[in-house]
Amino acid sequence: MKKVLTIAGSDSCGGAGIQADLKTFSANGLYGMSVITAVTAQNTQGVFAVQDIEEDIIKAQIDAIFTDIAVDAVKIGMVSKISTINAISEKLEQYKPKNVVLDPVMISKSGYLLLQPQSKTALIIKLIPLATIITPNIPEAEEILKEVNSDITDISTIEDMEKATKEIHKLGSKNVLLKGGHMSGEAIDVLYDGTEIIHFYSERIPTKNTHGTGCTLSSAIASNLALGFELKDSVKNAKEYITIAIQHSLDIGNGVGPTNHFYSLYKRGGLLND
Repeated sequence: MKKVLTIAGSDSCGGAGIQADLKTFSANGLYGMSVITAVTAQNTQGVFAVQDIEEDIIKAQIDAIFTDIAVDAVKIGMVSKISTINAISEKLEQYKPKNVVLDPVMISKSGYLLLQPQSKTALIIKLIPLATIITPNIPEAEEILKEVNSDITDISTIEDMEKATKEIHKLGSKNVLLKGGHMSGEAIDVLYDGTEIIHFYSERIPTKNTHGTGCTLSSAIASNLALGFELKDSVKNAKEYITIAIQHSLDIGNGVGPTNHFYSLYKRGGLLND
């Protein structure tokens, strides 16, 4: 069985972060492992508190995994502090995993800052160059480009997305997937591999329940890379997985509900009637 490691924050309501990542790994047939960078108090209505994990404990968690278990892919999510970023980059440079998927989590859907403003430069300098692929949404891409004084400050068209992927690619990531979920109309993501631009189209699903979609997509990409799929096919497969998970998202809580990570498995197992 292939093994995937998530390095991210814990979501107490289970829709995003470490919990979403582990569900995604399991749903795609992989063994999931975790390094927790922060503990959050959150539910479908928002994030209410964050406790960052100390740098030494983050390093110890990473050491514990890599000194014992072969890691086929790594997904990186919430890394709010500079010391957290430094610890992760140091250990990834030490162990050199083959596949690294970086989801540059910056702000929750409720508006809570999950990446401290002073940490943006550290993420750009330390983690982006280590990434096999980085998966920002449009607001995250705009923040990254502003931080490096790019001429691109507003992304509102497909052409803007294409230009943005090329600019972010210059920062060192081998591949850039810019997610178009914040645009109107058909959902379009743009992948740039340093040579070719590829568009991924999917229907825009009319639901408010999209908690954890970014975490889930990046984890699904990491899962497919670990399984040996090429980058383009990994993105394609991950897009199909997240689309189904959103189509059958869960209307729980009083706010933004989570995606349904196990829908396809439950359906095949005869556990669902719809």
